[in-house]
Amino acid sequence: MGAVTNPLSVDVSGAAALADRLTANVGAVIEGKPETVEMALVVLLAGGHLLIEDVPGVGKTMLARALACSIDGSVRRIQFTPDLLPGDITGVAVFNPQSRAFDFKPGGVFANVVIGDEINRASPKTQSALLEAMEEHHVSVDGTTHALPEPFMVFATQNPIEMQGTYPLPEAQRDRFMACVSMGYPSREAELAMLDHHGAANPLDDLIAVTDGAEVLAAREVVRRVYVHPALKAYVVDMVAATRTHAALRLGASPRSSLQLLRAGRARAAMRGRGFLIPEDVSSLAGAVLGHRVLVHYRAQATEGSAAQVVAEIVRSIPAPRRT
Repeated sequence: MGAVTNPLSVDVSGAAALADRLTANVGAVIEGKPETVEMALVVLLAGGHLLIEDVPGVGKTMLARALACSIDGSVRRIQFTPDLLPGDITGVAVFNPQSRAFDFKPGGVFANVVIGDEINRASPKTQSALLEAMEEHHVSVDGTTHALPEPFMVFATQNPIEMQGTYPLPEAQRDRFMACVSMGYPSREAELAMLDHHGAANPLDDLIAVTDGAEVLAAREVVRRVYVHPALKAYVVDMVAATRTHAALRLGASPRSSLQLLRAGRARAAMRGRGFLIPEDVSSLAGAVLGHRVLVHYRAQATEGSAAQVVAEIVRSIPAPRRT
């Protein structure tokens, strides 16, 4: 593993250096997607969870595994299928005839990085098994609470809902994800580079960890201390509130969205070596943080476009605080 900074000495510059190492490491596997890689790192350092939505084969799982391999921690992959049960995720209590007691057998969610592959192929009941883990970082089985390892992060991938064998994620579960990104198809140059680098071997085989869980936790503490001016807090609240009154939206963003947007902005600031927030930290992330939390009226889809387009319009309409 590469050199890891003493977690006790991590400051804003250390968090920025950590982000640079992770960017370079993941970028060696994911060709031509710097914005998506940056968003994944923002969510990691902000202590959130990431939803990656796109068609099969564009590198959703590869991105999740590349970032997981870059952290010297435990990684579990859960392949969501229609027959997956909630106990497969959280774990089950099994009777031990020798001790005449029930022993807890941890499920797939017990890891630092949990990759939920094609999450919307499982039933809503199974999907909801992740809710407590994502929000509280523990699971409850038969009345007993079991803490999850820290740091804990869920990378979930899902296929477009139009594809066969998929179930839409409930709004309550989508709201648990800090951000939602789409990989998109690579450019011609990136796809050619992928053929050169990935054609003969799996690039994950040579990927080494460049940090560990202790340093990630220390960097998260740095992110929490990033200063936010009261005017920028009002900027976040006004932006989120505008989604609740926009004529094209039938569901606005929740108060949790304000917290998630602020935390993501703090992470972006720390990744750039700043100990303070600026308006661009908020406006540049609003689409990824708010777009999956709002619903467009059916009658407005033809004129207003997608949720991402409506959120972009809202961002442009809210005046940013003047920098001093």
